[in-house]
Amino acid sequence: MLRTAIVTGANRGIGREIVRQLAGLGGYRVILTSRDEVKGRQALAALRQEMDGQTDAPILYHQLDVTQPESIQRLVDFVKDNYGFADVLINNAAILIDPYGRILEKPLEIYRATLETNTYSPLAMCQAFIPLMLEHNYGRVVNVSSGAGQIENMVNDMPAYRLSKLALNGLTLMLADGLKGTNVLVNAVCPGWVRTEMTTPDAPRSVQEGAEGIVWLATLPDGGPSGGFFRDKGLIMSNILNQPD
Repeated sequence: MLRTAIVTGANRGIGREIVRQLAGLGGYRVILTSRDEVKGRQALAALRQEMDGQTDAPILYHQLDVTQPESIQRLVDFVKDNYGFADVLINNAAILIDPYGRILEKPLEIYRATLETNTYSPLAMCQAFIPLMLEHNYGRVVNVSSGAGQIENMVNDMPAYRLSKLALNGLTLMLADGLKGTNVLVNAVCPGWVRTEMTTPDAPRSVQEGAEGIVWLATLPDGGPSGGFFRDKGLIMSNILNQPD
């Protein structure tokens, strides 16, 4: 039986690569989502062509603007009507709009917009899909975070982005604590500094390397860790690891 996986912000970069790797494993029906439908469907067509003959797992597309409740609800309805529930949720969609900012210089609108996409939207997705996971006592939630969200790294640059990822790490811990004793595991992950449109072309890591640890968390076995913050499948020790009861 195929498991259903949702990947947000998946028309390019790490998100697209997550879809490719998950589908390549087999056993997963992967829903590629993006805010821009044209770009999303182009990514879907390219992936299907690229993976032709490599996997029998279906890759599907659904439009999703993670900042719009109506858009999230349309995706929930689609998943419920067709598959009952989602097994895997990967909150990958994010923005970085203050790459050279300083905390006293950037207007509050920058902070609000960044938190809306990078923190509140993952929470909204979790509120929408985790209850369905609990009905079937299976779920894997991966929040794509950043080393910039470590408390030790709260230096005075990219302030909105850093705060949003710090809050996302806190959200991960709270969700994991609330889900103790269930088979719904929630973890955060830092993919490292990856060559994407969001970063720089001279970043040291490929999208393949960045996606690998995310896919690992998305496919954890029962009894796996929950509440952890990981990089390259290793725990970043400044965060708490909660094991299911």
